[in-house]
Amino acid sequence: MAISGFPPIEIAPATDFPALTRDRLETLQVNLGYLCNQSCTHCHVAAGPKRTENMDRPTVETVLAFLARGRISVLDLTGGAPEMNPHFRYLVESARKLGVHVIDRCNLTILEEPGYEDMARFLAENRVEITASLPCYLEDNVDRQRGRGVFRASIAALKSLNRLGYGTGSRLKLNLVFNPQGPVLPPPQKELEAAYKQHLREQFDIGFDRLYTLANLPIQRFAHTLAREGRLDEYLALLRAHFDRANLEAVMCRSTLSVDWQGYVYDCDFNQMLHLPQGGGRKHLRDLDPNTFTGAPIAVADHCYGCTAGQGSSCRGALNTPSPSRRGQG
Repeated sequence: MAISGFPPIEIAPATDFPALTRDRLETLQVNLGYLCNQSCTHCHVAAGPKRTENMDRPTVETVLAFLARGRISVLDLTGGAPEMNPHFRYLVESARKLGVHVIDRCNLTILEEPGYEDMARFLAENRVEITASLPCYLEDNVDRQRGRGVFRASIAALKSLNRLGYGTGSRLKLNLVFNPQGPVLPPPQKELEAAYKQHLREQFDIGFDRLYTLANLPIQRFAHTLAREGRLDEYLALLRAHFDRANLEAVMCRSTLSVDWQGYVYDCDFNQMLHLPQGGGRKHLRDLDPNTFTGAPIAVADHCYGCTAGQGSSCRGALNTPSPSRRGQG
């Protein structure tokens, strides 16, 4: 049984995905645990309210020591709902004292939960960049994917963030994340961002900085849904057909290291969920030198086609805007 609660689906025992190596390590992406106030159908972590996995204080200290040793510029916090980790505030404040830029991958609704009413202000006071999931600007679509009432709670949270200065052209950055409803590629990021901004401004007087479009990767909860519907092979074929070699230069695994809630390291968050360790063997953050990753091989499998299909996909959104003539080139 996988730690995420789903038996693993073998996408392919071997892959023809191109070999990749690491550049300089710039970002440490830390999964603080799988506890979340939501259970979204697309969640590749299979997070939810009943999950008990949470990073402990000694592992948080290991993260901070690694940041300091490697002079890493960005700490990217994810989950679950990372804010639900009991050491979240300590980690944020300590990282900021090191001069590290902190990103919080927020589901928005957590900011409306009892006990978290001052979380938005805490994030603002520490100048934390917020990257928030809002998979559509229409209520029915969001609630279908993420649960009843999620859209209204998300709108309320966005209004609160705007009042604090987020997404208003200030130094407090607020980015939104779109992912498709099903096994399709995201639409062009630039055009969708314009549509989001127009709709949210006209309907709710809400502003934000950037929209990031992400492809749903065929792993964990999403993969099991596709398998149950008999569409997993179809989606994998779609990703392969739209592979764009130009995206290989910009995939986030080349400059980002993923850390699980226990402190073990992976090339990306998706590899973490598939138990594909960085460097071919299970390694803990406390035992690693942050200055030795350049040139190291990256563990790849067929799910990597999800990050390189079409315009590409990463935690910072689309990687490029491919022309029709480039699509499918391998």
